[in-house]
Amino acid sequence: MSTERTDVQVRRGVEDDLKALTDLYNHYVCETPVTFDTEPFTVEERRPWLLSHPEDGPYRLRVATDADSQEILGYATSSPYRAKPAYGTSVETTVYVAPGAGGRGVGTLLYTSLFEALAGEDLHRAYAGIAQPNEASARLHERFGFRYVGTYREVGRKFGRYWDVAWYEKPL
Repeated sequence: MSTERTDVQVRRGVEDDLKALTDLYNHYVCETPVTFDTEPFTVEERRPWLLSHPEDGPYRLRVATDADSQEILGYATSSPYRAKPAYGTSVETTVYVAPGAGGRGVGTLLYTSLFEALAGEDLHRAYAGIAQPNEASARLHERFGFRYVGTYREVGRKFGRYWDVAWYEKPL
């Protein structure tokens, strides 16, 4: 398998991606503390999430695929930070890379594409919550101009233990 970035394509997420995206997310639900969801999703349960990330606007879904096989290697999203109207110029961003796809620059390509897509939107800040420990995610976010702003201690319980979440912000 090639390790060059040129073998990865990034595009917007579409309906045909839903099963693969659900499977990828469910890996993180079942195997890691990276997300605080604790039960896997069905494709139908995940459909509203997909539909909440349209082609334009502040809430985007970018998907990385292998250029040859079209296998989904990861995805990045921008989503509402909080539901109240005054938070409307803030987004929460996240990246998920498929198991075995690390080291190919997938996260970097996804965030590059996501932030390029968001450049013309009326947004002021991006936020990212990173379950601890996760040095790779912290490094990725710092490379994109996020700065550490604080940690919520033992904010979530999964796999029989409590997890901290470090918060990062980026001016847009």
